[in-house]
Amino acid sequence: MKENRNLLDKLKSWLSIFTNKKTTKGASITFQVTWNLVLLFIILIVLGGSFAGGVGAGYFASLVKDEQIRPYENMKKDIYNYEETSELYFSENVYLGKLRTDLEREEVKLEDVSQHVIDAVIATEDEYFYEHDGVVPKAIMRAIFQEVTNSSVQSGGSTLTQQLIKNQLLTNEVSFERKAKEILLALRLEKFFDKKEILEAYLNVSTFGRNSSGRNIAGVQSAAKGLFGVNAKELNLPQAAFIAGLPQSPFGYTPYTQGGELKSPEGMEPGLTRMKTVLQRMFDNGRIDQKQYNEAVAYDIKKDFIPRVESSVEKYPYLTMEIEKRAAEVMSLILAEKDGYDEVDLKEDSELKNEYKILADRNLRQNGYQIHTTINKEIYDAMQAAKDSYQYYGSDKVEIIKDPETGESKEVIEPVQLGAVLIENSTGKILSFVGGRDYEAKQLNHATDTERPNGSTMKPLVVYAPAMELGAVAPGTVIPDVPVYLNPSKPGVPYPTNYDKRYSGLVSARHALKMSYNVPAMLTYKTIMDQRPAQYLEKMGFSSVIESDYHNPSLALGGITNGVTVEENVNAFGTFANNGKFIDSYIIEKIVDNSGNIIYQHEVKPVEVFSPQTAWLTIDMMRDVVKSGTANSLKSRLKFSSDWAGKTGTGQDLKDTWFVAVNPNVSFGVWTGYDTPKALELRYKGIHHSPRTIYLWAHLMNAAYDVAPGIVDPEEQFKMPGGIVRRSYCAASGLLPSEACSKAGLVESDWYNSKFVPSGSDNSFADGRYVQIGENRYMALASTPEEFTSSGVLLSPKYFEDKYGIPIKDTTKLIPKLDRWGNLLVAESKLSENGKNPGAPSISGKDSLITWSKHPEGDVIGYRVYQKTEGGAKKVSSISAGHPLSFSASNGEYYVTAVDIAGKESPPSNIIQLGKPPEKEQDVTTPPVEEKPKDPPGESGNKNSDGSGTAPGDGDGDGNGDHEEGTEPPPPSNE
Repeated sequence: MKENRNLLDKLKSWLSIFTNKKTTKGASITFQVTWNLVLLFIILIVLGGSFAGGVGAGYFASLVKDEQIRPYENMKKDIYNYEETSELYFSENVYLGKLRTDLEREEVKLEDVSQHVIDAVIATEDEYFYEHDGVVPKAIMRAIFQEVTNSSVQSGGSTLTQQLIKNQLLTNEVSFERKAKEILLALRLEKFFDKKEILEAYLNVSTFGRNSSGRNIAGVQSAAKGLFGVNAKELNLPQAAFIAGLPQSPFGYTPYTQGGELKSPEGMEPGLTRMKTVLQRMFDNGRIDQKQYNEAVAYDIKKDFIPRVESSVEKYPYLTMEIEKRAAEVMSLILAEKDGYDEVDLKEDSELKNEYKILADRNLRQNGYQIHTTINKEIYDAMQAAKDSYQYYGSDKVEIIKDPETGESKEVIEPVQLGAVLIENSTGKILSFVGGRDYEAKQLNHATDTERPNGSTMKPLVVYAPAMELGAVAPGTVIPDVPVYLNPSKPGVPYPTNYDKRYSGLVSARHALKMSYNVPAMLTYKTIMDQRPAQYLEKMGFSSVIESDYHNPSLALGGITNGVTVEENVNAFGTFANNGKFIDSYIIEKIVDNSGNIIYQHEVKPVEVFSPQTAWLTIDMMRDVVKSGTANSLKSRLKFSSDWAGKTGTGQDLKDTWFVAVNPNVSFGVWTGYDTPKALELRYKGIHHSPRTIYLWAHLMNAAYDVAPGIVDPEEQFKMPGGIVRRSYCAASGLLPSEACSKAGLVESDWYNSKFVPSGSDNSFADGRYVQIGENRYMALASTPEEFTSSGVLLSPKYFEDKYGIPIKDTTKLIPKLDRWGNLLVAESKLSENGKNPGAPSISGKDSLITWSKHPEGDVIGYRVYQKTEGGAKKVSSISAGHPLSFSASNGEYYVTAVDIAGKESPPSNIIQLGKPPEKEQDVTTPPVEEKPKDPPGESGNKNSDGSGTAPGDGDGDGNGDHEEGTEPPPPSNE
């Protein structure tokens, strides 16, 4: 109680100070002064702040004065205008990979992103993201202060919204002007877009270093796939924290090198440390609890990094580059058509075409298309493996080239290259191709870009099929395969020649194609050249045909000026399988934009080229090539049996080899050669050049059969259309058989287009007699002894000379060297006689055999063998010059005479005694030998020492040689 009273007294004492008037007055003055000072200070601060604010506002306004207010639509377009890498697909929607690009990005919706990623990004990059309106003033002031004071600690002041603005609308320039624009646009962006849209855009825009292929990546989906092999939705907490930490230093924190290999432990440490920092911030912001934090920090994330993955360009270089090229062609036309141009405009204006090609390439790389192709992955992979395992390409060769940079010559090693294409006939889909042996060694697609002469594979395309379409030829048409001289610059040199420099005489078109004879092909082509058969090549997609090719007879043998690609050649053969309709080959099936809209879908547009009858007849002729012709070795190499029809081809000087074949479902062709044209080896490892190419064809086709038998081995056969009939023809003329042709045994039969069946019989035959010397036959003369002649059929060459407009210099070459043609000869095949009697032959004998040599005079057609008798001599045999020159006889004395084409007979040869001569009876007198007039010196009828000689007389044909069968010449003298 006392203590309380004392406290109250003290309080009153203190209050008395304020109640004292003097004290009150002093305090009032002091307060007034103090308040005025405070008020003045406040006024100064307000005025200073207003001034500073005004200056700041004015400065801010000056920085953004050129930045026009952007409407919503423009900002939306710019914000979402980030490059998204286009995806490539095999057929049947099988994923292939990404289109080549400097930065791979795959767009993802926010709902398809793990919540861990969202929490990690916000905790690390912008913890007030959901509270601010695009900017955080405190953070901006802190950043400005750090910038002005040049602080060593730069914490940054950008929100996610500002970072998005910087990446999509502005540049990375460091300046107050850019920062001012960033703030202004961030505030405006927050007005137009909600937080989810901004966050989604940010996650798709941000860069995340490299993926396991060593490619630069952007977007959280590409990061998830490229680092951990999962979608963004599937990322766990440690993985999400690692990815969220990457944007601060993408290439410093990435776990991969430029080659796609994992960095060393030391190289990974910065990224792992950054991940722990992200986890700490997530914990501090309440995004995760203590347990989650501890588990995530202890997690071994290194085991989750996927090993190096080959990019599509690395694994499928030929295919990726081909898709890129063709997709750009498709897209350029789409873009041009939007601007009012068409395909013709692009073809005619190279600058316009190039402009749209550039636009198309950029469009494809930025807009995240899905490019679907026709390529069958299983077949493609199988063929690539097969081409690597083939062992018979041939030897590498050295080529001297000039270095484009130094100008110096250097040696390079060139291997035998190949190109191959497999096409589905009914659609034109390219199911597979082989672009070469090693893309790294030669960045050239030998299947689609290399143009080379196609050799004899041209024959069905521009010779026989067009000729049948025009009614000039049928499979049974007979064509001479004889020496001809069709090169005006070398009139005395046979041209063309067959590969083996041999000729087969009269052959059918079917046989000529089967055995790939050059002469019949060019002669046939000459008969239709005025009807411009090269137009058929252009209808079948040959892009390199020029006007001079229309007038070049060598086109029949594959001598096209600019060459053809493997794709073009194989695609053209598919015309025959399609009943004469050409269907252009393609790879790009469709293109789908990132909204799922199909912006391009390939359409099949058949082109009428040949009638179904012509197409089938050509197929049927090419069947023989495979069955028994130049490609007959295929049967021993192919795993399966299908209705194949094909054609081989060899380029000039053996610089190119080809084999193309079709069945009812697919067409497949192979080319081999060196990049710098030079001769292939005629034989390698014991195998000739043409079989090597056929074996390669079979090796690749067997690989396709192993994985897709239903595609390459259809059960059906080629179906014969209506309008095809079978008719007989004469193998010596190609016309309807005459009685003489039938008598000669030369009637054949074949298929014909009913519109072009032969209507007349041949009149080029006549019955006659001939003689044979060796392998040659000659017409007999009226005086030719019948004992040396055979009955046969005479053929006039005039029919063929008139039809093909050529002289046939050696008409004997028209007759094939086959048994069935044994009784046929050409009417102009005459043997000139020398106008004198043949000289006497010389004979020898041993045991019971008499032999002699071929007579030196060319008009001798046979020999007569005589045996001496008591009354003189008798003829015991007549032997033609084409038979063995010997005679087996019994004991006795013999001699031989020679007979020429005119019937003149030589004097007797020397006499040969076979066996022991009989003893003479003394009472029997040998008849005297008729005495002959003596010849002048040097003209004796006796044999010379070499067995040659002439008969006595003047040699006018009236002497001793004119004997008929059954008469005997006088016995020779024993001298």
